Amino acid sequence: MYDIIEAMRYNPAVKRLTVNAPMVARRARPGQFVMLRVNDAGERIPLTIAHSDPESGAITIIFQEVGKTTAMLGALDVGDRLLDVVGPLGIPSHLDGMKKVCVIGGGLGCAIAYPQAKALFDMGAEVDMIAGFRNRDLIFMEEEMRAASSRLTVCTDDGSNGNRALVTDILKEYLEQGRAYDTIIAIGPLVMMKYVCLTAKPYDLPVIVSMNPIMVDGTGMCGCCRVTVDGQVKFACVDGPDFDGYKVDYDEAMRRNQMYIQQEERDMAAHRCQGEGQNHV
Repeated sequence: MYDIIEAMRYNPAVKRLTVNAPMVARRARPGQFVMLRVNDAGERIPLTIAHSDPESGAITIIFQEVGKTTAMLGALDVGDRLLDVVGPLGIPSHLDGMKKVCVIGGGLGCAIAYPQAKALFDMGAEVDMIAGFRNRDLIFMEEEMRAASSRLTVCTDDGSNGNRALVTDILKEYLEQGRAYDTIIAIGPLVMMKYVCLTAKPYDLPVIVSMNPIMVDGTGMCGCCRVTVDGQVKFACVDGPDFDGYKVDYDEAMRRNQMYIQQEERDMAAHRCQGEGQNHV
């Protein structure tokens, strides 16, 4: 069992939990993730390690409540426990040698992009960070991202924070200004990562993306997290999650992500009904 020692809600849908997991905290590196279960009847889900503290033995996870398991996770608080936390899994991000990097996060992807930006910034790299959200009410970790970057631009789809733009608009502006990056790191919705690559391609700049498909075991045995990269099947849990952005088949990945939507909606509806029934007992 893994104790929850801190809990914080950024907005109605996004929450941060700090979990006591000493063995994971000692080994975790930026880009890696854990597989966890809330209880013995729950499914396993992958969540990126947003922060790890080897001295205290704690790791931090940030998630959006979009389905049954994340809703169950969001209902937990300090003093509650998780049944399983397995990790760190995945190949750590290769950041050595990077001197000037643009790190782009979209929505919840900002929680995954943050540890990479922080690691680069702490290594002495110049880090331009672009964070995109649908509206200002969904913005989170702005102070943390600002402290982990040389320059931070936060934009919203609707302009409610005073800066209406897509992350690709900001990236294009930076590139047209002549900012030469060693690498661009993009983490967020598949369609966002696809268009970051299309924006960067004319400038011949490397783009690294982080893939987060459906996973079951996190060890490459189930095959659920397969993605096509450069025409070959890869497993995001053991071959990634980072990949060359130009080689990912995003359209196929988006189709695969749609496969379980109806099942997820049924499970979520059943979970809500169960909760309402308990409230009337």
